[in-house]
Amino acid sequence: MHLSEIQDRLKERYLEIDKRSGVYFLLSVLMEEVGELARSIRKKRNFEEELADSVFVLLCIANLLGMDVEKYLTEKYLGEGDVTEKWDDLP
Repeated sequence: MHLSEIQDRLKERYLEIDKRSGVYFLLSVLMEEVGELARSIRKKRNFEEELADSVFVLLCIANLLGMDVEKYLTEKYLGEGDVTEKWDDLP
């Protein structure tokens, strides 16, 4: 299954709820999930679940904003050039 298919299925299931909740609520949920992800990585357990939760919320935000995540990820990170060229702090 492609990322766009997952995003579409999440849109069908959650978009109306997310519209009622609003983007700022979803951003606060994302911050909570990222904190849980950081804690799970630090403790070396359950990071798969927390990463999935974070991606889920990101996709819900993208749906609320009308963004095709697969399209933009492909263009930005799989297109011409290397995104890491802009990272000045790499060894």
